[in-house]
Amino acid sequence: MSHFIGRLGMNTYAGRRAANAPGAKLAPIAAVQHEDRIRHQGRLLSAVNLPIPAASQEHAWWRGAVIYQIYPRSFRDLDGDGVGDLPGIIDKLGYVADLGVDAIWVSPFFKSPMIDFGYDIADYRAVDPLFGNLDDFDRLLAKAHALGLRVMIDQVLSHTSDQHEWFKRSRESRDNEFADWYVWADASPDGTAPNNWMSLFGGVAWHWEPRRQQYYLHNFLASQPDLNFHNPAVRAAVLDNVRFWLDRGVDGLRLDAINFCFHDAQLRDNPPKARELRVGRGFSPDNPYAFQYHYYNNNQPENLDFLAELRNLLDRYPGAVSLGEISSEDSLATMDEYTRDGRLHMGYSFELLTEDYSVAHIRGTAQALEERMLEGWPCWAISNHDVQRVVSRWGLGDKPAHFASMLSALMCSLRGSVCVYQGEELGLPEAELPFEALRDPFSIAFWPTFKGRDGCRTPMPWDGTPQAGFSTGTPWLPIAEGHRGLDVARQQHDPDSSLNRFRRFLSWRKTRPALLDGAIRFLASDEPVIAFVRGSGADAVLMAFNLGGGEAELNLSEAGTWHIDHGHGLPSGERTGDRLRLPPYGVFAARATG
Repeated sequence: MSHFIGRLGMNTYAGRRAANAPGAKLAPIAAVQHEDRIRHQGRLLSAVNLPIPAASQEHAWWRGAVIYQIYPRSFRDLDGDGVGDLPGIIDKLGYVADLGVDAIWVSPFFKSPMIDFGYDIADYRAVDPLFGNLDDFDRLLAKAHALGLRVMIDQVLSHTSDQHEWFKRSRESRDNEFADWYVWADASPDGTAPNNWMSLFGGVAWHWEPRRQQYYLHNFLASQPDLNFHNPAVRAAVLDNVRFWLDRGVDGLRLDAINFCFHDAQLRDNPPKARELRVGRGFSPDNPYAFQYHYYNNNQPENLDFLAELRNLLDRYPGAVSLGEISSEDSLATMDEYTRDGRLHMGYSFELLTEDYSVAHIRGTAQALEERMLEGWPCWAISNHDVQRVVSRWGLGDKPAHFASMLSALMCSLRGSVCVYQGEELGLPEAELPFEALRDPFSIAFWPTFKGRDGCRTPMPWDGTPQAGFSTGTPWLPIAEGHRGLDVARQQHDPDSSLNRFRRFLSWRKTRPALLDGAIRFLASDEPVIAFVRGSGADAVLMAFNLGGGEAELNLSEAGTWHIDHGHGLPSGERTGDRLRLPPYGVFAARATG
């Protein structure tokens, strides 16, 4: 909705010429034969897929699924170079399966110069040697499927690395085969950038290329040039890269920055945003990116046709699912738009990756999404590789060990699927790193007013050894001192640890169908209690959560009659008549009577 409103009454810059024609209808994609699902380069891969049956749309595996995000660099290093790798993931897949999650999402492992640590891709079909090779990926896929885990991978479609062969050719001249594969534009008459668009990583979103005597667009780092999706050849090539991984047997795609694929072909300026409206969404409040309404550099209507074409490709692979990372001026409206009419299966919500920890925000976000997301399916997250870890972001001051477990349980009880970031099950806090230890260009650029993303990316602590069982070498980021004592080995043997509470809750959740796919109805409650009913009839479940550090009460006189259910494994509330008493950060669950 935001981009349509933004166009009304705006001034245009017709005199600024872009080297790209407006979008045309998508080129048809060649039919994909079913056997391509299990063959690649003449090699049969049926064993990769056989353990997991395809699901119907009515009972699709991803509806209500818990998806465990693995950041490969920081998960497990098996070759001792200090950087996590695919063999390291394979080594720990048993641990992941034992959590009770349904799928893994593996962040980028493709060939890359690693300026943005894999989100700058130089070859979409190759595994970077840091992480292993294609045979390692096939082994990962086979083992995950044998353990009952689906496998989703990141696909970064809107931009490439400047080391990609497409860009190397495109920057050479204006008249070669790849000349219009990226977003090129002439300078303004005074030599400045074609318009006022800003990069998410700070500064102008245009970079001068002397060989072409033009600017190219980069919504992210200057080393991440944006592809020109108005060019049908680009769209066809991008979809062909997606097909490569579907043919290998992946079960789904997490689509990074998917609303950035198209830009406004007229290159109109973004309008300014008032200071009081500059909400960061994980970015520094001093970032000039927040100074604009981003109506023209992303989220264009042409993107809807591309998403339909992408979905058409996915539908040829039974059970394959798409999860779009969506951030716009009105993310809830965009999530609705992107997940209906045969487009994406799920939308990845940013709404709970903010610092607002309150019943009003959490309940308001979920209710608004229910009202506005007419056909699609939400996917919730409270941590990922781009934001401060949730127990630090939402847990100011001292918190009991079960605080992290309560947050995970809350997210896993809302209507939708859930993405759980590695270490969330351990209750890991944000790592405190000195400036000299930082590696992320975003962290370095905005230090010290904003500490960036390195603090959530430190290595996973597996045991109490000096390198936490992550590596035999020197880790690429230091082991967080605040993570020592929270390692997997220690928590395994403590029945009340965050890890074991997480496992128990997911095990219990699987026995409550209403928590997987049921409707949601919120009950009247005041801070700090949030309460709702999932499902209807005999399968209905009532859930109540105390988000505060003191005892809280909830009046259940209008909730009906329920049987208390203690199986979730967290500190539980007690009901006396119509009055429910919840301990600090406690959870109450009840089943419908009858």
